[in-house]
Amino acid sequence: MIDIAEHPNETYIPLKSIAARQGISEKYLESILKILVQEHLLEGMRGKGGGYRLTMPPSEYTIGRILRLTETSLEPVGCIESGSTSCPKASECRTIGMWMKLGELVNDYLDSITLADLLAQ
Repeated sequence: MIDIAEHPNETYIPLKSIAARQGISEKYLESILKILVQEHLLEGMRGKGGGYRLTMPPSEYTIGRILRLTETSLEPVGCIESGSTSCPKASECRTIGMWMKLGELVNDYLDSITLADLLAQ
């Protein structure tokens, strides 16, 4: 997303160019970009002159939203992940509150940072 946001004057940024600059495989990158297109964070165009571009100004993208879409989980431990089955030891776990608070802090922090903030660094 940062790579695409760094090239605002180019209409569409080719997948091949992004993959080369970031040093990741085109196939892996395509799987990530597909999710972001489905969620309307990016617009994709196939063919000559095609590629990807942002659908909004960088200030409207939070890093938390991007990561929650593209990563398996942001929670520090699996037992508090959304959709996970309750841990059989949750009622007696002395650390679950700590993990929940840490997860909340991480999510709040990532939601406070925008793509524009990262571009300004």
